[in-house]
Amino acid sequence: MSAVPSPGMPPAVPGKAGDRTDSTPQGAYIQLREDRPELFATPPGDGAITIPGLPGAEGEVLHHDRWWMLLRDQVTFPDGRHGTYLRMLAPLPGVAVLPLLGSGSGLRVVLIEQFRHATRSWHWEIPRGGGTDKLSDASNAAKELAEEIGATPRELTPLGAVHPDTGILGQPIALYAARVNAVGDPARAEGIRQIRTVTADEAEQLAQAGEITDTCTIAALFRARRAGLLA
Repeated sequence: MSAVPSPGMPPAVPGKAGDRTDSTPQGAYIQLREDRPELFATPPGDGAITIPGLPGAEGEVLHHDRWWMLLRDQVTFPDGRHGTYLRMLAPLPGVAVLPLLGSGSGLRVVLIEQFRHATRSWHWEIPRGGGTDKLSDASNAAKELAEEIGATPRELTPLGAVHPDTGILGQPIALYAARVNAVGDPARAEGIRQIRTVTADEAEQLAQAGEITDTCTIAALFRARRAGLLA
């Protein structure tokens, strides 16, 4: 991971320059705490892992680009021990959308086979993407459908948000189901090599068998079923 800033990247964090702010990972962290205090808040009540106040508890912004920010926070555990934690933040919450073709007994779930760099593996999942500035979650979901499977939603149903990995990822992902009339070609430049349609039961069986392991896809199937969208 690179320190902040690095060549070709935007400034470490947006905001004004101050006496305590410089281009080091520690300076970027202090600036972020000043600009976004809600990211460092602790909920009321006992038992939480806290982030001590400034000064004297400076963490680091280890990496920052247009998609991700990696922080190292100094923390205090409930028993009084001190340590550090890593967490990843995104500038905007992402979206994942479950495309549905047809209706009734002819209902089909649309899946994509996408290569994911983090696992260095192919995964069956639903279209997903990061947040887009100045777009609502619903508009962003429609954009992801167009970009990844060439589909236009005629109806979008929100399915709530999920936190895919609460151990490291700080931002939620908004889930949607989308009624579509057709799908186009997969976005091969994005690492999607094929589009597959299955029944809702088949999609759930794939998840049960471990052939679908993507958290967002499993959560979207579960919530769509509970919402009566897969009947």
